Amino acid sequence: MKSHVLTITLNPTVDYCTTSKGITPGVKLRCTEPQVDPGGGGINVARAIRLLGGQATALVAIGSGTGANLLQLLALEGVPTVAFQGPGETRQSMSVIDQTTGEQFRFVMPGPAWQDHDVPRALASVDQATTDDTLVVLSGSQPPGVAKDFPSILAEHIAGRGSRLIVDTSGPALHHLVETPQEALFVLRMDGEEGEDLAGRALPTREDTAAFARELIDKSVARIVIIARGADGSVMATKDGAWHAVTPRLPVVSTVGAGDSFVGAFTLALAREDEPENCLKLGTAAASAAVNTDATRLCDPEVTNRQLAACSLTKL
Repeated sequence: MKSHVLTITLNPTVDYCTTSKGITPGVKLRCTEPQVDPGGGGINVARAIRLLGGQATALVAIGSGTGANLLQLLALEGVPTVAFQGPGETRQSMSVIDQTTGEQFRFVMPGPAWQDHDVPRALASVDQATTDDTLVVLSGSQPPGVAKDFPSILAEHIAGRGSRLIVDTSGPALHHLVETPQEALFVLRMDGEEGEDLAGRALPTREDTAAFARELIDKSVARIVIIARGADGSVMATKDGAWHAVTPRLPVVSTVGAGDSFVGAFTLALAREDEPENCLKLGTAAASAAVNTDATRLCDPEVTNRQLAACSLTKL
């Protein structure tokens, strides 16, 4: 890797995944031994990079005993961390799979509310953890109380440090980024629903998705725009054109972590100075591999490599 990677997770979680024989109301549901993993967008990106043979530092807001447990889980996976004190108790989330139907039920807590003074502390931690040519990845939900313009504030904050920002966000934060372009925003990724919401229209074909991604490039929203199309892979646009990448379909075990696996693999390839098209292929392969694993397991490296070899890249 030629660039240092720093992932930012303001709203981390300890993820529990278990199964039960039928999920019905009003009765005790006997569950299997849970799989416990560190979670949150930026953390999962760092974990995916680690799985694929790279290394990223995870900057994490932690609180109380659950936060200490989270750091221990990250240490066990070999992910280096920079921790700073967040408000309240680090949240927990749970996924329960019905053994009878295979359906997955996800229970996601909001996380502790932030105050105005918490954001400068996070930015100070970013300053301490970034160097020249750091790839800074902001991924995942924002905690309650963090303003929608935080990604824009972060972009302005690192603009003079020779760092590049990669953002995978949604909702008001995504809308604000598109409405107020930032020079340091290098990569912006979103899923298909978010793309259609921003565009204000359906994007049924790859060409439709590419056209909207080009619109964002023309508005200088980011240098690279990626829009996921679910099982149909992803579309990427840059100033030099647009591409679509897709892999053969694998059996879907869980879609949890597919987006984070994409961002992790894409960022790893960027850190290795691969061409954007090859970054897109690796990201698409990792996302495909992730849906073939249990909820919190992310992208298996062997499956990722097989999917990469079979990945189809088309210029649009």
